[in-house]
Formats: sequence, structure tokens, C-alpha cells
Amino acid sequence: MNIQHNISLQPYNTFGIDVTASHYAAVTSIPQLKELLHDNTLPLFILGGGSNMLLTKDIEALVLHIQLKGISILKTTNDHVWVEAQAGENWHEFVVWCLEKDFGGIENLSLIPGNIGTAPIQNIGAYGVELKDVFDHCKAVNINTLEEHTFTLEDCRFGYRDSIFKNSEKGNFIITSVILKLTKNNHELHTKYGAIADELSKKEIKSPTIQQVSQAVISIRKSKLPDPKELGNSGSFFKNPVIPITQFKQLQIRYPSIPSYSISDELTKVPAGWLIEQCGFKGKRFGDAGIHQHQALVLVNYGKASGEEIWEVAKKIQKEVAKTFGISIQAEVNVY
Repeated sequence: MNIQHNISLQPYNTFGIDVTASHYAAVTSIPQLKELLHDNTLPLFILGGGSNMLLTKDIEALVLHIQLKGISILKTTNDHVWVEAQAGENWHEFVVWCLEKDFGGIENLSLIPGNIGTAPIQNIGAYGVELKDVFDHCKAVNINTLEEHTFTLEDCRFGYRDSIFKNSEKGNFIITSVILKLTKNNHELHTKYGAIADELSKKEIKSPTIQQVSQAVISIRKSKLPDPKELGNSGSFFKNPVIPITQFKQLQIRYPSIPSYSISDELTKVPAGWLIEQCGFKGKRFGDAGIHQHQALVLVNYGKASGEEIWEVAKKIQKEVAKTFGISIQAEVNVY
């Protein structure tokens, strides 16, 4: 096995944090993955696209960098297609691949950073669409038994940025591929969430295609979110909090312009970015760690910030939001 030692993980995380992995192996096949797991006596650290993590210290473990590649069509009907993508495929490149074939359902998830294998763990979502809406099943290897396992939509217990892989099965499986059920025609468009409708209207598009919806999403994301290749970040750092309607109505008295998205008759979602901006953090900088000038939900590394420094800024934000609004905001990013 080609295990490397004392490898910098700076190129492999979108925050660009320079920490060292004591042991590192790039995984390109399932037999190789099983062999590494079978022979390993060290703690494990599973690395995908490195887009949803904040590394605050060196990793004293065997880092398995999942780089399984390949996209294939498993089955088609008149209306639907089932596509399997291996865990190491880049998510946005996969979206583009599907759009080129006019496969619909994930256009709203364009330009989300990261790889396929971590998408079910987070139940990634954006602009009114979540992975669970198109998810059929995923395949995974049990870390302890080395057996291959299939997880159905029901098995995954998806929630808001949540799944079984973050709860009862945390640390037990490595996802190797994901199978999505996409539309071939009669695409169901989701254009009411966020600024998609405005973006389409600006371009005078009244009956958009899935490709045009994707381009609208890309334009919005690029206007708000920095490119990790140019400025280290992990996209949205915090989850949007879900609070009781009764609490929201009390806040509305004090803050009439507070935005929200209805979840049910009892619950509503409040944009964390708005809360953070109201607390005065948007565009603020603390050394090389800071908050992006165009999107308060995004924490950034301006150069040589450590993971600890970025995490301190995050905790400062959490404390101020709780003090101002009585709302606890939780990190969407995994902190190590």
C-alpha cells in the first residue's frame, strides 16, 4: 500500500489550512480501500473534497483520501434516469455532466463545492432543493467488517443538513457511490427560492430550461460566494436556524424586516446570514480570519489564518447572535 507520511493537507481542504497528516493514502478502488482498512491499526480520518471541514490541528491518523472515479447510467424509463456517480467525482462537474444530457433535478445544486461521496452525509441543499429530493440509494463499505452495504432513501434518515451518517452510523461507513433518480423530461423547476426568479427576470427568461436555472444559480453564487481557489472558505459556515413561530413573531416586533422561510405551522427558518449581518460581522476581519464582505454566512481565510483562529471567529459570531436574538446557530461545517 502506498501510504505517505507527514503530508500537508493544505491542498486538500478549501479553507487552505496548513495542517499535517501523520499518514496519508489516496484511495482509487474499492479493493484498495478494503485492503487499507484491513491492514490499518491507526485512527482513521476520511477525506473527500475537503469542502465542508475546518481543520484546527494536525491529524494524527491514517487519512484516506477517497478518489474513486466514474459516472454511469444504470437504468432509464420514458421519464426518468438512474445515474451512479463514484464518491471521488466532483459534485459540480457531475451536475454539468447531467445538464449536458438534459437530466433534471439537481440544477439548483450547481456550484456546490465538494465531492459526490460527502453529499449524502450533509444532505446538501440550495435554493429550495436538497439531495434527498433526487436520492435513490448509495453504496458504502463498513469500516469494521469491510462488507459492502446499500442505503436506501428511507435508511438515510435525511434531515436539514443531516443524515444517519452524522448520527447513529457516524464513523461506521465510507460511501463509495451515490445513485440519483433524475428526470428526462417534464422537469419540475424550483425557481421561487432566493433570487433565482429575479435573475431569470433580469435575463428576460420566462420559460426557463434546467440549464438556464443552473446558470442563474451559478450567477447568484458567484456574486455572493468567493472562489475557494482565490480565497479560502468552505461556503456557508452555519446552518440556517429553525425556530418556533411564536419566537419568530416576537422577534418580528423588534425587527420588522427579519426574513423567514416557512417550514410548518409551528416552525420557520431564519437566514443565519441575516442574523450575522445584523450583529455587524459582515466584512469584518480578525487578522487573516474574517467574514466575507458580500455574504455574512461565509467565513474566509485571507492568507495564513489557522483553523483555530477561524473557529474562534465562528464562536464569537455564535455568542453575539445568541445574545442579540436568543437564537443558537450551529456550524454546518465539520470542525476537527
